[in-house]
Amino acid sequence: QVQLVESGGGSVQVGGSMNLSCEASGFIYSSYYMGWFRQAPGKEREGVASIDSDGTTIYGNSVKGRFTISQDSAKNTLYLQMNSLNPEDTAMHYCAAGPGSACVQRLQAAPYNYWGQGIQVTVSS
Repeated sequence: QVQLVESGGGSVQVGGSMNLSCEASGFIYSSYYMGWFRQAPGKEREGVASIDSDGTTIYGNSVKGRFTISQDSAKNTLYLQMNSLNPEDTAMHYCAAGPGSACVQRLQAAPYNYWGQGIQVTVSS
């Protein structure tokens, strides 16, 4: 049974930091690329960051320089370190896994076949 369980969300003030984690189980983690997505009310799901099996990362334009995606393959865990948070970062954040070592369109939702339930991140001024 595949599971992706996010943790670490909550509320933070503008300029603050937060670290999300996603524990994966039920599939061979090293055979998947991983990503973080977010969706705010009334908006489309947005690709935040992705990392492939060899550690290559890509980021959405809105988070470049502020967010860092990483993973501990030995623990089957994905992370998202978020710094300099602003109210526009308020959204449900989702962890996702896609089959294969890499994917050109890793910031698009379509290639991913496993998704977590999501965790809320709220940034207040």
